[in-house]
Amino acid sequence: MTTATRQEVLGLYRSIFRLARKWQATSGQMEDTIKEKQYILNEARTLFRKNKNLTDTDLIKQCIDECTARIEIGLHYKIPYPRPVSVTPVNKCWVLTLINLVISKNV
Repeated sequence: MTTATRQEVLGLYRSIFRLARKWQATSGQMEDTIKEKQYILNEARTLFRKNKNLTDTDLIKQCIDECTARIEIGLHYKIPYPRPVSVTPVNKCWVLTLINLVISKNV
């Protein structure tokens, strides 16, 4: 990892902890705020520790981009959790049909 990349990763790590310190749940409830702050901190620690031994520069860049995107999405939508992948109505119908086929064959 280059020095510039290392500084970028450490900067992201610090910004996540600053974000967690200032985080307020949209519900306004203190319990929700505490849970969401803990989630942010635990998720950051887990993912950074998991990826600390990466040496592939493309993979490191991909992780940095994902981290930056999650920070921006969290700030924009006011949720600390990753957004679920949306399913279009066409795909949803196809998935439901597939599930029904599997269930009917197992019964």
